[in-house]
Amino acid sequence: MSPKKKKSPEKEMSFLDHLEELRWHLIRSTIAVVVLGGIAFLAKDFIFDVLIFGPKKADFPTYKLLCKSARYLGFDSFCFTELPFRVQSRTMAGQFSAHIWTSITAGFIVAFPYVLYEFWKFVSPGLHRNERSGARGFIIVASLLFFTGVLFGYYVVTPLSMNFLGSYQVSDQVFNDFDLSSYIGLVRACALSSGLIFELPIVIYFLTKIGVVTPQILRKYRKFALVIVLIISAIITPPDIASQVIVAIPVIILYEVSIFISKAVVRKQNKRARTHGKQSN
Repeated sequence: MSPKKKKSPEKEMSFLDHLEELRWHLIRSTIAVVVLGGIAFLAKDFIFDVLIFGPKKADFPTYKLLCKSARYLGFDSFCFTELPFRVQSRTMAGQFSAHIWTSITAGFIVAFPYVLYEFWKFVSPGLHRNERSGARGFIIVASLLFFTGVLFGYYVVTPLSMNFLGSYQVSDQVFNDFDLSSYIGLVRACALSSGLIFELPIVIYFLTKIGVVTPQILRKYRKFALVIVLIISAIITPPDIASQVIVAIPVIILYEVSIFISKAVVRKQNKRARTHGKQSN
């Protein structure tokens, strides 16, 4: 009798009850982001000197690797002692504001698995038992994809963008003095946008589960998806072909993986439907 009593309140929850539950999930997620952001705030030297300003240094791993590759091919690209620009703070509260928002961003990135967990706890009561059993796998896979995307954005997209935009000049009379918020905004946008783009297989998985997309649709519009991928690559990278291709390759791979995932979901759904059909007969 007790299990039935536990289930009935979930079925009879009103719209306001759902809003109240969502509010507490959001509060817990916010607390996690703020606590981890506070830790990042205390680790100011590591966050800024090592992470934020790392792509500005000539000994950044990406530049060293690209320099070696370019010299192997007979070029001198990405081989420099320093990038020709300075970072300045032009407002009184500029550095403090940058410290606060960068800490919150770092807190969100680190707390991302817990935020996903809270999101899953909110939506899982409306799912079947076999769908709820995949919660752990969903959180792990989605988190790994997000962290992989953030690392890709930080180690690939950011240095490519910074090297191009930081050394670009319309005239020798103009020196690049970038505002601190603009510099940090570039690093943040490259890392977070890549992290979200790498969630594509998870998005396709759920869209397939609810019947919005199918493997046939994904294959049919593959050419259009390729154009969209190139447009996205052009937005988050500098306007040179090499950088766009480097960014587009993993996104195209993710799209092909998404087709495979969608196919597996449809196959599993068809198998379950046949099993239920045999049992009903």
